Amino acid sequence: MDQSKFLIQASNLTVGYGDNVIWQDANFDIKAGEFIVLLGPNGAGKTTLFKLILGLKQPTDGILRVFGDLAKKGNPSISYMPQKRIIDSESRLNTIEYIKLGISGHKLGFSFGSKIKLETNKAYKALELVDASRFAKTPINLLSGGELQRVFLAQALVEEPKLLLLDEPLANLDIRREVELVNLINKIIKKNNIAIMLIAHDINPLLSVIDRIIYIANKKVASGLPDEIVTSENLSKLYGFNVEVLRSSSGKIAVLGTEGAAHAH
Repeated sequence: MDQSKFLIQASNLTVGYGDNVIWQDANFDIKAGEFIVLLGPNGAGKTTLFKLILGLKQPTDGILRVFGDLAKKGNPSISYMPQKRIIDSESRLNTIEYIKLGISGHKLGFSFGSKIKLETNKAYKALELVDASRFAKTPINLLSGGELQRVFLAQALVEEPKLLLLDEPLANLDIRREVELVNLINKIIKKNNIAIMLIAHDINPLLSVIDRIIYIANKKVASGLPDEIVTSENLSKLYGFNVEVLRSSSGKIAVLGTEGAAHAH
């Protein structure tokens, strides 16, 4: 098999803090243009996987290859959108200037002359990509939750990454905004052939667009197609006790018997 086509390759990957194993023996790979969702209860280690990919933490065992090399900090091909952002309610920074903060040279204070114009053009391009050009001159503190998520996404895309890590971007959005954001993310994947890994608690808004699931629970990791992973048999094995997966006539999934595992409505 051609190994060069994989952006991420995890082989018998184990991670922990001291003697505490977070999860172990994970095996999966990710290719360009794939939409991967990470599921599992709070504290299972989903964000820890992001830290490994970003080179912010090292595995305790196994191998993680990112774009063919061992993971390292500051990989320009990877962009990360954290779950929580603090926006100063008094800030008058407009959207386009906020997005420019995602450009490495701008953050370091090196922008001048023609470089300012180049960065501004990149920021407008990213805003257009997320269908939010109309917010360009709007102060960032005046945007709604759904509008902010688009702006955060634009900032994550401004350097044109090959892999985008999204930590619970659907949190605190209503159903309509969830669907809009999921469709937008899927559109970006298809148009730009980038891979996206998205942490979520509710799989239902994502079922129609995702390629695969990585499910983390009880220090175990499973990877595969949604219909392969989200079954009563497989989740019961992961959790180590009986879990029931129900599917409605409309295709929605409910997972019963997992405390705090609210990944279905």
